[in-house]
Amino acid sequence: MAVAVTTKTAWKLQEIMAHSSNVSSVVLGKGSGRMLATGGDDCRVNIWSVSKPNCIMSLTGHTTPIESLQVNPNEKLIVAGSRSGSIRVWDLEAAKVLRTLPGHKANICSLHFHPFGSFVASGSLDTNIKLWDVRRKGCIFTFKGHTEAVRCLRFSPDGKWVASAADDHTVKLWDLTAGKLMFEFTGHTGPVNVVEFHPNEYLLASGSSDRTVRFWDLEKFQVVSCIEEEATPVRCVLFNPDGCCLYSGFQDSLRVYGWEPERCFDVVLVNWGKVADLSISNNQLIGVSFAQSTVSSFVVDLSRVPKSDSVPQGLIRDDQPLVPPTPTGSSLRRIYDRPSTSCSKPQRVKHNSESERHSPSSEDDRDEKESKAEIQNQEDYKEIFQPKNAICRTPPRNEPFPAPPEDEPGTAKEAVKPSQAVDVQTSLPKQELPDPVQRPMNASSTSLSRTEPSVIPAARNEPIGLKASDFLPAVKNQSQTELVDEEAMSQIRKGHETMCVVLTSRHKNLDAVRAVWSTSDIKNSLDSAVAINDLSVVVDLLNIVNQKASLWKLDLCTIVLPQIEKLLQSKYESYVQTGCTSLKLILQRFLPLITDILAAPPSVGVDISREERLHKCKLCYKQLKNISNVVKNKSGLSGRHGSAFRELLLLMAVLD
Repeated sequence: MAVAVTTKTAWKLQEIMAHSSNVSSVVLGKGSGRMLATGGDDCRVNIWSVSKPNCIMSLTGHTTPIESLQVNPNEKLIVAGSRSGSIRVWDLEAAKVLRTLPGHKANICSLHFHPFGSFVASGSLDTNIKLWDVRRKGCIFTFKGHTEAVRCLRFSPDGKWVASAADDHTVKLWDLTAGKLMFEFTGHTGPVNVVEFHPNEYLLASGSSDRTVRFWDLEKFQVVSCIEEEATPVRCVLFNPDGCCLYSGFQDSLRVYGWEPERCFDVVLVNWGKVADLSISNNQLIGVSFAQSTVSSFVVDLSRVPKSDSVPQGLIRDDQPLVPPTPTGSSLRRIYDRPSTSCSKPQRVKHNSESERHSPSSEDDRDEKESKAEIQNQEDYKEIFQPKNAICRTPPRNEPFPAPPEDEPGTAKEAVKPSQAVDVQTSLPKQELPDPVQRPMNASSTSLSRTEPSVIPAARNEPIGLKASDFLPAVKNQSQTELVDEEAMSQIRKGHETMCVVLTSRHKNLDAVRAVWSTSDIKNSLDSAVAINDLSVVVDLLNIVNQKASLWKLDLCTIVLPQIEKLLQSKYESYVQTGCTSLKLILQRFLPLITDILAAPPSVGVDISREERLHKCKLCYKQLKNISNVVKNKSGLSGRHGSAFRELLLLMAVLD
């Protein structure tokens, strides 16, 4: 029996519709762990308070989608980088743009504020790293050395170095005083996604798409340890504030690592998908992830997670007894020398600032007019950014999020159970968990006459059409609760052979399609998938093709569009998602071509290839017209699917 007072170790806090279009970047304020900033394809930066449903402030001014965000340590400034290479800094308390920093020639992939100075570092797809003075609106220095996109930047706690992680599989350490490269750490075999300094010691951690976490000694410039054997790429890392362990965010899990020796102290299963950022507050770890236009936040109770100063429960990577680690701050490794006050100016920056405040210029005035801070929730804005007591910033930091009670036995665990999601979705219902916004199912009060929902969500806690009661013998009276093993097993086996037949048939169909693809081309394999007359096989194939836009051709559209029409009207949410993704790709790549060819005057003479192309375009146009009616009918839906259909409706406006 479940104990009533037992609470969850990890749970989903909330899910918000953050933007009118796809979310492209999210970041948490590290000072309080309560501030959330989101950037989207709508070119806006929205400010939220974690656990509150309404947007506090919306920042405009960028003309291309937001690619990277960062909040400064005291959570008064926010910097956003866009796809065009432009960087804007906003003052959240004054609710206005502070600086526009042009200079990069491509996407801004990473940003970071200096720990105690008015400086920002930016990394770009153009492979350059730039150091900016926010007060002077100028680039102080440009670091060159990476050969591919710079994905993550971090200043050292003492503000003297900056570490960079890039797609070229390297981690580089730069000296800000000398303005040059100190050392290049090699060893990763895939793009390096994240890098993080230890809060006290000369130690650096890096996480990569090669599914390893590496620890680097910054005195000896050598690898300390490497943790391997993980199943998914490392998405984000964060040291515990006292430096006793490293938290690493993976697909649907949080792992707790020690590095001398390398070992995993615990694995916490969290259904957060591809987690994007982590923050720690009140002995709770906050994690955020995003999918399409929604952002979800999750909480892990760190008081229930073993660290390196406690006996590990779970994965230990060696067979030797655990030796207590060296306490933080020992002489094992050098400690950072921090400035005496948080407002001291860094000595390494080689420029003379005549004034702490910049003088206004016509360009600044124009930037301020183009950039706006739309305060959408005046009450929350005044509470957070203009508090009466300047020392106490709200939402209150001294109150952790209340943990929900543990689920009763037999019910699905919402955030503690990981989803088994893979990139290629299958037609069999995935046994994931329902979103908190959906009505939770109560096992004790489930009606036997319950009807199936009109749309079966991709995330749910049981297969549609199956009831737990079907697998157990009926209890004749309330006092008779013991079940005979043979009776229970016979009920569990009920329908097992039927399910095996279904899965075997599915496997055979996929093998047939794969055989065609390996011996022929994608068009013939799609033809064979359609001929099988099983939408689940079509969905599996489309999920692969959607990942590589170069595979799409015009004759492929003529085959896929009728299947997309079926998918958009399916009762399975995962089918609808795949249909929307495929249709969006077709509209973006081929609709302009189709309309141009149909509008072109007839050619003189006989041109067989042109006639064939014209025939395909007419066929696609007719199919798209049919699909547009389905999209119009579903554009009024609420939630992320309604948003997806409305986006498709805009793309199909030229058909009217």
